Amino acid sequence: MKLSIDFMKHRKLFLMISAIIVAASLLIFMIRGLSLSIDFTGGNVVQVQLKEEASVGEVREVVGEVLQTNAVIQEFGESAFIIRTQDDEEDAREKLIDALKLRYANMEILGFEKVGPVVGAELRHDAFVGMVVALIAILVYITLRFQFRFAVISVLALIHDSVVVIGAFSLTGLEVNATFIAAILTIVGYSLNNTIIIIDRIRENWKELRSKKIVKLVNESINQTLSRTIYTTLTTILPVIALYVWGGPVLLSFSFAFLVGIIVGTFSSICITTSLIVAWWLWKPID
Repeated sequence: MKLSIDFMKHRKLFLMISAIIVAASLLIFMIRGLSLSIDFTGGNVVQVQLKEEASVGEVREVVGEVLQTNAVIQEFGESAFIIRTQDDEEDAREKLIDALKLRYANMEILGFEKVGPVVGAELRHDAFVGMVVALIAILVYITLRFQFRFAVISVLALIHDSVVVIGAFSLTGLEVNATFIAAILTIVGYSLNNTIIIIDRIRENWKELRSKKIVKLVNESINQTLSRTIYTTLTTILPVIALYVWGGPVLLSFSFAFLVGIIVGTFSSICITTSLIVAWWLWKPID
């Protein structure tokens, strides 16, 4: 079945919706900020050895009864746990240890330490550098493979997707940890893949530009790749939904970010990138 949806008829509406979402995301971020995990803020790290069997969920329940902030709990060895909390005060650490001793008799403390903010600063710097390097590489690749204007528009779309995901985290108050950075970079790759599929078809159809004009050419290119884009989105989003529902607290940040990124990235690939291509060409045509 040959699709013939007139996407570009609504290109101004798409760009308006996008501008509103991005502006709202930035405003929410400036007002609420982000809930940073211990990976970025520092805190206490406590290592304990329990004399009885226990799961990460059970230990997390004990920690949650004492501390108001989220904790990262990792199991190593047999009934041994590393507990990382954002509370960097000694009193908070003592309360945590007392609660664990009350729940688990004969618990042994293997060690504890205070993680300073230097680690968080390094992570933030590395994440920023990684994102900038990735965007520059994408800009160079698409310029060499297609056109410079396609490269600029693709990078703008990726920034658009990342800003919306950050706004979603700021709005929901979900904790931003190291897996969030991995999710953002994964979203960039996923969204770029969808975008390149569409602009590659636009490039293939570019020889028909004079006869079909830019609006019709872009519409046909979207429709020719739409089924592939939909199938890719569906086969990706279903396992991500499973991760979000059943993945637990450890995978919550990654799965939520990826879920929002898939939805926003698909929208930007089909509607925003193509609308910007048409708008730019109508403003300054180049054959």
